Amino acid sequence: GSAGLDVAAATDVTLADTTVHLIPTGIWGPLGDSQAALLLGRSSTTIQGLFVLPGIIDADYTGEIKIMLWTPTPPCIIKKGSTLAQLIPSQMNSKPHRDIVYRGSRGFGSTSSPLVSWVQQIFDQQPTLHCTLTWGGHKTVLTGMIDTGPDVTVFS
Repeated sequence: GSAGLDVAAATDVTLADTTVHLIPTGIWGPLGDSQAALLLGRSSTTIQGLFVLPGIIDADYTGEIKIMLWTPTPPCIIKKGSTLAQLIPSQMNSKPHRDIVYRGSRGFGSTSSPLVSWVQQIFDQQPTLHCTLTWGGHKTVLTGMIDTGPDVTVFS
């Protein structure tokens, strides 16, 4: 059988530019008891020059599931009912959350502070950065060099 469940556009949408567009599906979370899903594009969508950006639908997500869609060749008209993506369900091994936080349409993006964010002033010498990664009470400091040549950026 199929690995995923087909997901279609709930309305007509016109992609008039090359930004990422959120396509409504009419499907709302949560998906079920401890049920999460991966949202992926269908190969038939990609062949048409439409790219579905992958996303995780958390088990406690309560808003409308939307498809993140991008095209390098606008304009493009998406008709209501066009099957664009598929949900690949995944059973979570953790216990379900007792308190559901209703995020509504604010489901895109992290609900916590950014983990890595910096601004680096460029000088004549090669800039270096120190990045502290924190996870589960453990800290790791990475020191890296950024090469900002005219055609290349390297972080090593």
